[in-house]
Amino acid sequence: MPDRVLPVKGVNVGSVWRVHWVTDRQLSADAGHPMLRGWTDLDEREEACRIDPGDPFMTDPDYRVDARLTRYFSRSSFAHLARETKRNYTTDCCLFFNFLWLRGKNWCDAEPEDLLDFEDWRRWSPRNPQRIGGAKWNRELAAIRHLYTWAVAKRYVSASPVIEREMMSRTGEVVRIPAARAKDVRSSNVKWLTPRTYRLWRDVGLRGYDAYGRRDPSWRGRHDDRNAAFSDVLFSSGVRRSEGGSLLTIEVPDRTGEGRRFYAGRLGREVTKSKRERTFYVSAEALAAVDAYCATSRRAVIRRAQAAGRYEKLAGAVVVTRGTGRSGSMLHWTDRRGRKVERALTTLTVVERASLLIEGPGGLEPLWLWLSQDGTPFWPHSWEAVYRAGSERCQRVLAGRVASPPFMTPHMARHSFALHMLVALQHVHDQRFGLTPEERRDFRLLYGDVWRMVKDLLGHRSEETTRDIYLAPVADLQVRSLLLEEPSKDTTDLLAAIAAASHRVLDTEAVVA
Repeated sequence: MPDRVLPVKGVNVGSVWRVHWVTDRQLSADAGHPMLRGWTDLDEREEACRIDPGDPFMTDPDYRVDARLTRYFSRSSFAHLARETKRNYTTDCCLFFNFLWLRGKNWCDAEPEDLLDFEDWRRWSPRNPQRIGGAKWNRELAAIRHLYTWAVAKRYVSASPVIEREMMSRTGEVVRIPAARAKDVRSSNVKWLTPRTYRLWRDVGLRGYDAYGRRDPSWRGRHDDRNAAFSDVLFSSGVRRSEGGSLLTIEVPDRTGEGRRFYAGRLGREVTKSKRERTFYVSAEALAAVDAYCATSRRAVIRRAQAAGRYEKLAGAVVVTRGTGRSGSMLHWTDRRGRKVERALTTLTVVERASLLIEGPGGLEPLWLWLSQDGTPFWPHSWEAVYRAGSERCQRVLAGRVASPPFMTPHMARHSFALHMLVALQHVHDQRFGLTPEERRDFRLLYGDVWRMVKDLLGHRSEETTRDIYLAPVADLQVRSLLLEEPSKDTTDLLAAIAAASHRVLDTEAVVA
């Protein structure tokens, strides 16, 4: 790639650094842009430079694209980060670049003093009305460090503005961490919901019910079956928002075998945070809700999109012709150059999944499970707004009728799943099996204890993460003793007992008439 300014399709100019995302639109859509006149071979130039659809790039306040930054975004280890991480890191760096620009500096001129002043402005300055906490600062610091570590290695800058220090890790190894890393990272904002409180939040917030379980005649929400089905999948399986939000129809577990409470599915390597395939389990009730959504509102938006010819016009779309291998996990299609493509399902990124179509009974339709009103993929990050609206409705409808109207985020579903599974698995071990202490010890030696089981269900690398973060409210309550000393209680009562002992576990009692 040449070390000069390189125009890129779809640039919107402005007075500050801006983040853009390379799309798969044809050059003709932007042919009138003054920055692109004469660049009729821009598609070929981008492909030669390995700039792909979905890659971010930045424009500075003088409307230029720095080739060094484009290298970083498209050809460094940054390109292999998770999609949401890339989105967050680019916006974090962009904010720091704007701070530098106001000081008369480009990104490559940053010094340690600049970073110290940036931290002061972001976290403590009274002139900043939107100060951030320690956790958010640590993420921004990680984004800045990632960029400048690469820039130093490439000799684009002489030194990183991120000063580091050595410390001893928990495993006894000496590691280097940013000296400005915040120590006041609070996890107290994390909450857990018991199953009955979750159901109240879902029915009121997403399905339009009133406080007494009746259909609210004033409800005007859309996609309530889609939203409730997605939420049930997250709450009953513990998958992350991006993992559950990028599922394809062919990945939904098949509900064969009557009487089963949970069914197993597989998450592809490229959609998981750890970049490893793993099995997930989802409840039969959640799968029934997904099936109902697919047969009704999903089918309806697909028919409308087909009537409008929307899928034929979808940029970058590919039509999967067949699936081979175990469970059809090897997909086949022909690309726009006529080449035969064969890809394993597990290797497809979130963006690539969104481009997959199949020939259905009424014409082309997406393999992406969750669809928007126009029949196109509903992106994983968009679920945050759905959950926020649901929580706001719960506050309005349940205020004065329950002591604390519940709220919910996609990640709270993952935390709540972990707590529920810990209690349920421990209850099964210690109660349903009727094992003696010696038999329980032998069982754990053979299969592992429940902490390890929950770790595997969540896809964590470390059991320590499961204990310290996801199950923090029960760590100091000695759950094992609680369960062993309350043999008459079922899991609902046990979760209620934990909620009574921890303000961070949300449990709702009867609605006040």
